[in-house]
Amino acid sequence: MISKVKDFLSEVKIELGKVTWPTRKETVSTTWVVLAIVLLIAVYLGACDVVLAKVMRLILG
Repeated sequence: MISKVKDFLSEVKIELGKVTWPTRKETVSTTWVVLAIVLLIAVYLGACDVVLAKVMRLILG
């Protein structure tokens, strides 16, 4: 059992060595893109909520 765990961990170490990690600049720029998209979706959903709430108030009186 212990030898299997050691083999697994050594294989994990080898595979992590093959990973191409993003640079700090790439990470920061993609983070800003994600935040901008989240903000746009939040504004859109908020606007839809306001419009639908007003429509429901008109329908229900």
